[in-house]
Amino acid sequence: MALPRSPDLTRALRPAWAEIDLNAIYDNTRALLGLLAPGTRFMAVVKADAYGHGAIEVGRAALEAGAWGLGVATVDEGVELRRAGLRVPVLLLGATLPDEAAPAVEHDLAVTVAGLDAARAVSQAAGRSGRLGRIHLKIDTGMGRIGAQPREAAALAREAGALPHVVLEGCFTHLATADEADLGPARDQLRTFRAVLDAIGAAGIAPGLRHAANSAAVLALPDAHLDLVRCGIALYGILPAPHLAGRTRLRPAMRLCARVTHTKRVPAGTPVGYGRAYRAPGETTIATIPAGYADGYPRLAGGSAHVVLRGRRLPTVGRVSMDQLTVDAGDVPVAIGDEVELWGDGVPVDEVAAAAQTISYEVLARVSRRVPRVFLRDGRAHRVRTLLDPDGG
Repeated sequence: MALPRSPDLTRALRPAWAEIDLNAIYDNTRALLGLLAPGTRFMAVVKADAYGHGAIEVGRAALEAGAWGLGVATVDEGVELRRAGLRVPVLLLGATLPDEAAPAVEHDLAVTVAGLDAARAVSQAAGRSGRLGRIHLKIDTGMGRIGAQPREAAALAREAGALPHVVLEGCFTHLATADEADLGPARDQLRTFRAVLDAIGAAGIAPGLRHAANSAAVLALPDAHLDLVRCGIALYGILPAPHLAGRTRLRPAMRLCARVTHTKRVPAGTPVGYGRAYRAPGETTIATIPAGYADGYPRLAGGSAHVVLRGRRLPTVGRVSMDQLTVDAGDVPVAIGDEVELWGDGVPVDEVAAAAQTISYEVLARVSRRVPRVFLRDGRAHRVRTLLDPDGG
């Protein structure tokens, strides 16, 4: 039974929660798919609990919209999706250690490999289980993290492809600068990747699905779309960079909210917070909000970011604590129980991230497990996930 989005619902939760608009996830997926050539597949990247949004719920919404598969970083993240009944392609985007090959194969997770030892581990695990191990060869064309060197990739593809119980499902790279205005370095990476693919083909090996494009490349570099794209931040309605505005219509999916738990009228000079870092410049109302850096609100944003309270943008003041932050409400008639938007419609998460001297990716991904997630469909809550009820209700 659908639960209405209403004060009655949120009052039943801890007085800080995140609303996740699954319609926005669906619409963003459709909008991004609209940028692709027919036949290009779409991978929804749901690692880090879907950047804090909820991997299972986001994965389902993206798949309903036409996503081909899901991308995660760790075996545990992939197993979580399988236990939720998602039987679509799932790729482990991060490095997988040899002792992780068995659970990856058991749960039919495609494994990223950058060396022969990892490929052998998948082959051995698949042989023991009677299953087929799926691998994607990662090629480092300039990111400098994991990946085979371009000059070694063709030989690695040949040797890995010859292993028993293994199929080379794809080859991919990651673009380090696709979110920058100067696409020259990204194009150089793409040229290197294409040369490697040519060498793999010349060695008589089918490379499988070729993929290179992240969210920024989906928006800015159509030549990188190839057979498959991997979308993370854009899926959640956040632009990888401001200059990419207008490429397609995206809607932020998360709104972080809380309720005022305390108010007090204070005279000029009253100190607020650790270190007495803020002193009221005049008589004012200080409102206390039950969300802090343990919930994912950045400590560095205190004193420079704003919230929306009673339709007004009001400044955070003092230092953000582990469990609370404070707002200078001035003469706004604030009451205990009033809803506060920490980011969302009136305060973009990019603004909070800038105040904290970081990026929206980090801010979103740090929303902690103790913050209830209220999943919305058509403006109504149909599922709630809390720390005590992680499977939702």
